[in-house]
Amino acid sequence: MAVFTSVTLGDLSQWIKQFPLGRALALKGIASGIENSNFFLTTERGEFVLTIFENLSFEQLPFYIQLMRHLAARGVPVPDPVANDAGELVVALHGKPAVVVSKLDGASQMDPQPVHCAEVGAMLAKMHLAGRDFTLQQPNLRGLDWWIETVPRIVPHLDPATGALLQSELAYQKEFAAGPVYAQLARGPVHADLFRNNVMFVGDKLSGCFDFYFAGWDTWLFDIAVTVNDWCIDLDSGRLDVARAQALTRAYDAARPFTQAERDAWPAMLRAAALRFWVSRLYDFHRPRAAEMLTPHDPTHFERVLRQRIATPAPGLTA
Repeated sequence: MAVFTSVTLGDLSQWIKQFPLGRALALKGIASGIENSNFFLTTERGEFVLTIFENLSFEQLPFYIQLMRHLAARGVPVPDPVANDAGELVVALHGKPAVVVSKLDGASQMDPQPVHCAEVGAMLAKMHLAGRDFTLQQPNLRGLDWWIETVPRIVPHLDPATGALLQSELAYQKEFAAGPVYAQLARGPVHADLFRNNVMFVGDKLSGCFDFYFAGWDTWLFDIAVTVNDWCIDLDSGRLDVARAQALTRAYDAARPFTQAERDAWPAMLRAAALRFWVSRLYDFHRPRAAEMLTPHDPTHFERVLRQRIATPAPGLTA
């Protein structure tokens, strides 16, 4: 959510007329994140978010946009895309695909407590259940195939010990993904990036989640592991906070009970979720792209998380 493509109110004066939003009154770039250009957009009809996609194509975007519409229609608190006068949800702006979505109320909770983690767990279960009848399919584009492709491009930039850890964990995850336990895991559309800054709260109540542009079909357990690895850890050390993790997974289990295969796969999946973000942050760090307001992420954070998950396997799900 950095700003790669500059946009001004003047740029929007004609473009915005195709939407039922009135005139554009204010526009402010959003600095956090590293994938798309995002702006808070104020119009005569209210508050919205404008996203210009820097990597995803017009052909890829229907999955993400339609998934948000599908979830919103089933009561999941997510941004609702706004169609233009022709019924189109994705429209070119400066030659790139762009979308306008409703702005969620509330603020991110960057110091979550068990009560917040329980809200996230319950919402994540609701999201997974609501996605069961979603008909479009697209793989997780930052899944195992991408790790296999990307790790060899990263290793030359690393010291030997760090490179060895990265390659060893990739080999472990390849073996795990080929095994019988992984084959039994429930699958469907997943958010795959449900970090603290992608969820909004009003008080202690969750008011919405957003940024679905890493979504894809994967195991539901991977989605939970990604979430726990951000919401339920000590950020300085990467250690798991058991009270927060139990609050999140118990709330999820109450809505969508875990299977035995998921319980068996939990330690390995937490490692997979840590590896995914370590790989992507290493890639972005060593192969950066130019952007206004780019906020780089520290790749060593998820190296610490991965080392913690290897050294100290997590307690059992909902234990």
